[in-house]
Amino acid sequence: MAEGSQASPVAFGQVVIGPPGSGKSTYCQAMGAFLARLGRRAAVVNLDPANEALPGPCALHIGELVTLADVMGSLGLGPNGGLLYCMEYLEANADWLRERLRALRGRYLLFDCPGQLELYTHHRALRNVFAQLAKWGFRLAAVHLVDSHYCTDPGKFISVLCTSLSTMLHVELPHVNVLSKMDLIEHYGKLAFNLDYYTEVLDLSYLVDHLASDPFFRNFRRLNEKLVEVIEDYSLVSFVPLNVQAVDKANGYSFGDREQRSLEALMSAAVGADFHFSSTLAVQEKYVQSQDKAVEEELMDL
Repeated sequence: MAEGSQASPVAFGQVVIGPPGSGKSTYCQAMGAFLARLGRRAAVVNLDPANEALPGPCALHIGELVTLADVMGSLGLGPNGGLLYCMEYLEANADWLRERLRALRGRYLLFDCPGQLELYTHHRALRNVFAQLAKWGFRLAAVHLVDSHYCTDPGKFISVLCTSLSTMLHVELPHVNVLSKMDLIEHYGKLAFNLDYYTEVLDLSYLVDHLASDPFFRNFRRLNEKLVEVIEDYSLVSFVPLNVQAVDKANGYSFGDREQRSLEALMSAAVGADFHFSSTLAVQEKYVQSQDKAVEEELMDL
């Protein structure tokens, strides 16, 4: 057991990661409100030094330690370099974080993290912070938010798959890849396949064939085939629409007895777990119906 954790109960939480604009802060606030309705004490911890306009309250803000604006002004760094420096500064001042988190013991923590891609694919500072949290007795799951509209573009979806795989391997936490903004999934185009194809990451050779119909991507077919091979060889990446129960299983919270398992609480979880259930179901039904209609037309032609 980690030093200093014997007298403290195990704490659970989520580190919410993903590209800029994927909905991390909104997710943290909505998840916190949802957990509060279940009777679970939750708190948001903002680890993004560039996020000064949070959509709701947070119990701890990295701005008390360092801000991106101060780093850029004093060191002459740009936004990307400044953000990396902030994370390295947080790692170097882990004692500050530990002291602040002691006041939040007993709460389910939602860590709202920066949106810079390098932090989750190859830079070590934030990964080391997560590892330190684990040593302090925090059982965390990574919630990786991805805009669902990337599913409408095969090239972007392959890129998202590669990024998600790299993130899963680098962060080294129980991992849930989440498709966010399901209500906007078709605002950027129509899905080429059923929604399950994208969430379950089924046979990607069909996606490569679909890409080959584009004159631009036709020249890169061999490259796309190799990228798809890497993704399928690891067989790690899949996606879920927003669902609190999937995260509770990932970090182990659902297997404990820290929350009263009353029938009312369980029913609330069953009814409200999927934030975007109705919009997800609408998209799913639409594509199932379109596929059934296509099959009927083919049978009629026969």
